[in-house]
Amino acid sequence: MAENQQPQQPPQGERQFALRSIYVKDLSYEAPNAPEIFRQEWKPETSLHLDIKLAALAEDTHEVVLTVTVTTKVGEQTAYLIEVQQAGIVSIAGFAKEELGPLFYVYCPSLLFPYARQAVSDLVAKGGFPHLVLQHVGFDSIYAQKQAEQQGQGQPPQEGGEAPAAGETTH
Repeated sequence: MAENQQPQQPPQGERQFALRSIYVKDLSYEAPNAPEIFRQEWKPETSLHLDIKLAALAEDTHEVVLTVTVTTKVGEQTAYLIEVQQAGIVSIAGFAKEELGPLFYVYCPSLLFPYARQAVSDLVAKGGFPHLVLQHVGFDSIYAQKQAEQQGQGQPPQEGGEAPAAGETTH
């Protein structure tokens, strides 16, 4: 029986990635100009802001928090403002230091974003506004841009702690 047992711990250097939990850490919805905003012609301008924070929980376990902020205005008035902090707990072992940045700031947010997108869509609908679907976000492009900016400023590339991937778009 002992010859068929698998080792409890992976061999040294074996890569492991495990998404342990996904959860909403914080959620905020505001419609400061309701009900007046519903009486106006609906020609919205929507902006999207993304931020990623990383916190070490243990040596190989981290919390990744993707903050998605959506602001929709009609003219000068804010129709709604939504902020979703979608978080995940991940365990990562056996990766080289230079691989951690893309894992934390590209792969993890890509896993969390669909959950945040659904939360935003649900809040918009429950607020009585026309349907909003956030488009796919290329976290790899955002990460590469932030890395290039940091290197251009003479800063070493960040591999943990502060989020190099943050972006803003307008629709």
